[in-house]
Amino acid sequence: MNILVTGADGFIGSHLVELLLSKGHQVRALSYYNSFNNWGWLEDVQSDNLEVISGDIRDLQFCYTLCDGMDIVFHLGALIAIPYSYHSPQSYIDTNVTGTSNMVLAAMDKGVKRIVHTSTSEVYGTALYVPIDEKHPKQPQSPYSASKIGADAMALSYFNAFDAPVVVARPFNTYGPRQSARAIIPTIISQVASGMKEIKLGDLRPTRDLNFVKDTCNGLYSLGFTDGIEGETINIGSNFEVTMKDVFDTIVSVMGSDAKVVTDEARIRPGKSEVFRLWCDNSKIMELTDFRPQYNLEAGLRETIEWFQNPENLKKYKANIYNI
Repeated sequence: MNILVTGADGFIGSHLVELLLSKGHQVRALSYYNSFNNWGWLEDVQSDNLEVISGDIRDLQFCYTLCDGMDIVFHLGALIAIPYSYHSPQSYIDTNVTGTSNMVLAAMDKGVKRIVHTSTSEVYGTALYVPIDEKHPKQPQSPYSASKIGADAMALSYFNAFDAPVVVARPFNTYGPRQSARAIIPTIISQVASGMKEIKLGDLRPTRDLNFVKDTCNGLYSLGFTDGIEGETINIGSNFEVTMKDVFDTIVSVMGSDAKVVTDEARIRPGKSEVFRLWCDNSKIMELTDFRPQYNLEAGLRETIEWFQNPENLKKYKANIYNI
């Protein structure tokens, strides 16, 4: 099939592109326009079946051009860094809400057969009950999560009003090779791999449902190719929670480090904004599709650590600088 991936130059998007290419699809990959003509994590992906286009989903006319001739759209393009959303909330509205509206409208009008819009578990906020199913209330605890709630609503509104073939995929926390430095796992690994003995982190009490990136991409793929699920919102997760303290302890153990945590106040979210507990109920995706998580936490972390310990990869990360 002819498949479009927005946000293809990013962490999850680049892995999804590789998965789609491995399955023989023709992939059009959107890289966010920049004057350096840099394609992010797609720079090293080579295939005759890959077409990289640079642009911006905030431009509606461009989105129409982008969707022309596509069978399936995986919409991952978004601003995702939570700390930066405190700094520049309007940019999140423009990209995540307006950009999603543009993409779904263009894909619908161009006759795309399936639009997988990527949400986030952050829309749930701190769990009111666990595990968190798709009926859990949404709580906008950061401008980022609010923008994603808005984006999800826009996507589903086109399904309800115009029968757009939308599926909302809601991954819980994804980690793995190429993840941005703003996330806690790359933050820990890059500091330890750089030889630091005092690892600067924020609050280690929150729990997360962590998913290796290959599992997340397989979940997204299943939602792109399962019949009869239009209009559904579907979690992608492991049905397992772990504290950030336990994640730290596992990483330093695997890496053979005696590094200790130093609390960095700049990395702590505002009190009402911190999401303290996320634990995915993944029964819906297991019932509707053939998706099954393949990686446990230690296996995923080992593969992630191996990638970061490659000097060519590690040098892309500024371990001594806090990246909001």
